[in-house]
Amino acid sequence: MAALAWLLIPFMAAIGAGLWGSWAGRNRKAAGDGVELAGYTRFREAMERSDTREKSPSDVV
Repeated sequence: MAALAWLLIPFMAAIGAGLWGSWAGRNRKAAGDGVELAGYTRFREAMERSDTREKSPSDVV
């Protein structure tokens, strides 16, 4: 009987892992990548502006 009790531990862990896996892998209604892409575009534009400000014609020798 004690062996059956010890077998319940991995059995319950497997059930818990299956439930967690199904919850973690569910289909979510994502808003899309629009917000992230817009933020990256603003970042890239800001970096391009700062790069052109640092290199002025008088600095080039």
